[in-house]
Amino acid sequence: MTADGVPLKIKLRRAERMRKVWALALIAPLFVFLLITFIYPIAELLTLSVQEPAFVETLPETTPMLEEWDGRGYPPDETIASFAREIAQAREDRTLGAVARRMNYDISGYRSLIMKTSKKIAESLSLPDDQMLDAFIDIDRRWEDTAYWAPLKTATPPLTDYYLLWAVDHTRDVDGNIVSVDDNRKIYLEVLWRTVEISIFVTLICFFLGLPISYLLATLPTSKSNLLLILLLLPFWTSLLVRTTAWLVLLQSEGLVNDFGLWVGLWSEPLELIRNRLGVYIAMVHILLPFMALPMFSVMKGINPWHMRAALSLGATPLAAFMKVYLPQCLPGIGAGCLLVFILSLGYYITPALVGGPDDQMLSYFIVSNTNQTLNWGLAAALSVILLAMTLVMFLMYNKLVGVDKLKLG
Repeated sequence: MTADGVPLKIKLRRAERMRKVWALALIAPLFVFLLITFIYPIAELLTLSVQEPAFVETLPETTPMLEEWDGRGYPPDETIASFAREIAQAREDRTLGAVARRMNYDISGYRSLIMKTSKKIAESLSLPDDQMLDAFIDIDRRWEDTAYWAPLKTATPPLTDYYLLWAVDHTRDVDGNIVSVDDNRKIYLEVLWRTVEISIFVTLICFFLGLPISYLLATLPTSKSNLLLILLLLPFWTSLLVRTTAWLVLLQSEGLVNDFGLWVGLWSEPLELIRNRLGVYIAMVHILLPFMALPMFSVMKGINPWHMRAALSLGATPLAAFMKVYLPQCLPGIGAGCLLVFILSLGYYITPALVGGPDDQMLSYFIVSNTNQTLNWGLAAALSVILLAMTLVMFLMYNKLVGVDKLKLG
């Protein structure tokens, strides 16, 4: 019992509650800042991968009619007449662009077709419904082909998996079955595998280069290891764009690397070191090597050297002692370094865009291209979802194999 008559247990509970409230109050501004500037924009972008509001907002009467249509042959006369009225009105309201752009994703040239039709169909709106199809065909003969009507059926749902399927080179036919897209549209699965392949190779190269560097840093005297550590950290103090541009200069045909190789006689004519996969590997490994070496160095620094000496004194060879005693203790650092390098590689954009060729562009390049050039935000969001899913899979695999609680980043 305290001096004011309150039991000590209740007093301690109140003090603990106030401590938690103060702690929450201190982190609340940071949480709100992250929520507004980071979490909400990402969530908003990702929802675009399953949204298609163009038809519902622009053609509110035609959309339910198209949903009831089976997608075969021509739509009913009433649906065609409603479609004519609403595209003519949408042209006056300047809201037809979203529908035209969406249809152009399915058939190239559909945008110009629907804009041309919306301009001329207003003169035929007084015709009976059963003559409206002929009016469409008189405006452009492509409306005679039922292949130009079927995509209207698949584009109407406001919630759709269209972009997610497109991101893996698939789509739905008029029966709702998932089918592969045409060969001339199959690019994203290849890009996806290319992204994974480049990330795996960069991670492996960084691992085999970073392991001896980290071991050397951990075993050298402090005065020498600090100097090497500064050299390793130098890339962190230089802009990513500057580092990539520097490699662009060094690896070009008349660059320092080619001139040195010719001077010492390693090759007789300039080699193609940029605008290809080799240039991408060299630049990415240089930039990402510290992310592999530093976590491993942090773990190796804490390993007791007497463990190796004890193994050697018991008769183990240096290789066996390293593999069975030293390396298992390095696993938290190795796992953290591999996880960091692989995840960072997945999202790389600037380096492959500057140093690589057309066949070396990774998934992030197409996300940027769809966001800034083609303005296909739905597909950009779907590709982002895939990239995020790959990152989460890698994180879960690391948690399963090594354990997040053993993660050591430095």
